[in-house]
Amino acid sequence: MRPIRTMLLSLALVLLSACVTINVYFPAAAAEKAAEEFIGNVIGEAAKDAEVKPPPRPPQASLLDFFIGSAQAADPDLTIQTTAVREIQARMKQRFDSVLTKALAAGSIGLTRDGLVAVRDASAVPLAERSGLNQSVADENRDRKAVYAEIARANGHPEWEAQIQSTFAAQWIEQARAGWYYQDAAGAWKQR
Repeated sequence: MRPIRTMLLSLALVLLSACVTINVYFPAAAAEKAAEEFIGNVIGEAAKDAEVKPPPRPPQASLLDFFIGSAQAADPDLTIQTTAVREIQARMKQRFDSVLTKALAAGSIGLTRDGLVAVRDASAVPLAERSGLNQSVADENRDRKAVYAEIARANGHPEWEAQIQSTFAAQWIEQARAGWYYQDAAGAWKQR
């Protein structure tokens, strides 16, 4: 009788351990790919001196995969093709082509470490143009914040907004053209 009870208890423990909660993790690789695509569409041709990334490593199998299957092994796609995101992207592309490319090339603005833009050297801009540049920077930052929030919402995870912004911040800097200024992790301005 005792061996049967022990066997049933062991079976119950195995079944109980199979009832695991699966957390939804931020899909970093998908976010990086989405950011690369989005930013590439905004700024056009990526920097010629951009680094070539190695291909991603395949996921490692674990004992947990045996019990719950490999359904969650692949990174999910990150949706960036919503109407709101496309509208914001179009405004950003137009602003980039008309104002920001020239200001970035002149060094008067730079890419911040948090995925925004900032006036870096106002004295490099003629006084008559400063107000317009400040307005363009404010409009750009408002759109960037909106796109980060919209991508998080569109994917059903508004709590991912900060991670999406961080991923985009790294991509803005990675795709920066030679001569553009960006902030390093400590906030110091550097030139690409």
